[in-house]
Amino acid sequence: MQGVIEDIDTIPRTASMAVMARADAAACVAADWADIVDRDARFPAEAFDVLRAGRLLSIMLPPQLGGEGASLGVVVDVCYRLGQACASTAMIYAMHQSCVACVSRHRADNAWHEAFLRRIASEQLLLASSTTEGHGGGNVRASAAPVEHTQTGISLDRAATVLSYGAQADAIITTARRSADAPSSDQVLVAFLKDDYALSPTSQWDALGMRGTCSCGFDLKAIGCNAQILPEPYARIHPQSMVPVSHLTWSGVWAGIAAGAVERARKFVRHTARQNNGTLPPGAAHFTQASASLRTLRGLIAASVRSFEQHEHDAQALMSMDFQLMINLTKVQASELAVGIVLEAARACGLAGYRNDSPYSVGRHVRDVMSAPIMINNNRILANLEATALITGVPASLCGD
Repeated sequence: MQGVIEDIDTIPRTASMAVMARADAAACVAADWADIVDRDARFPAEAFDVLRAGRLLSIMLPPQLGGEGASLGVVVDVCYRLGQACASTAMIYAMHQSCVACVSRHRADNAWHEAFLRRIASEQLLLASSTTEGHGGGNVRASAAPVEHTQTGISLDRAATVLSYGAQADAIITTARRSADAPSSDQVLVAFLKDDYALSPTSQWDALGMRGTCSCGFDLKAIGCNAQILPEPYARIHPQSMVPVSHLTWSGVWAGIAAGAVERARKFVRHTARQNNGTLPPGAAHFTQASASLRTLRGLIAASVRSFEQHEHDAQALMSMDFQLMINLTKVQASELAVGIVLEAARACGLAGYRNDSPYSVGRHVRDVMSAPIMINNNRILANLEATALITGVPASLCGD
């Protein structure tokens, strides 16, 4: 696992070595169970036991709330390390951190959410995100189900058609229409603890890859209090936090999958060369191409992380056309690059990579990474960016702003 990580060091690290040591410990356990998690399409409980024990679910929270104040770059690097071991573990961790970021960054002075964040740190609560609803698919900027305001608080009845690890989560962060008479685009984000809601399964999860994310469908029925609604509208939460944090942590996961496949290809090429008096196998050129593309992918993610961290407290900059174009295209480019890298690694390994019973198998990597371009479909993203791309000019300088 360490071979690829140590070759390239592009993402700045501000957390202590102890944080990364804990991430490596979780990655080792995740790797041990990855094939079983994939085979049985079950939640990676063993890896999350270690993540919880290492208090890695709360590292991005500020110290005054019980976290470690880790930067997004550190969180993305944890996703990268986990992605090399088990894509499902890494993706669940990434989605959890996106939820944490949304609540932490947009809670204002809401006492309920501050107490909630303290519980995340003290109890290592796992948060799930419910943004996919009914027949709307990946259109997360429209909600059908409204928050109903009652004499005792609020209620929500939502068709959560894809709710990753919903049955295993300790809380759900969900979008909803602000009220019954609000348009679908007038959304709020609401946090519900496990005791607040009931889930009724509506569909199972038997997918090609990312099988351990357990992304089943549910009817979500929840009750709570008004204070559980985040004070900022989702129209600001989405571009300032949900999109950049999700796209960057997901990209870290996909880069990790790609790195894991490249590492297997490297071991295969080295082993074959040793067996043949130094003669490289026919697919060695594909390994070189995969390695070069991995460097490109890591550089892309690192640059986007730096851009977010530079502007993370500047709402106007985060909502600018330039930033939104960049962060959305990062998702598109990272997902496409990761697919290409894994396929190149598979060609480098040849039949040994194609077989499921080989130590150089990249079958799981291929299946997992194929989710990347369709997780918020790239076609949808590109279609939404057409007008912005036309307005935004081509930079006049190669290295300048």
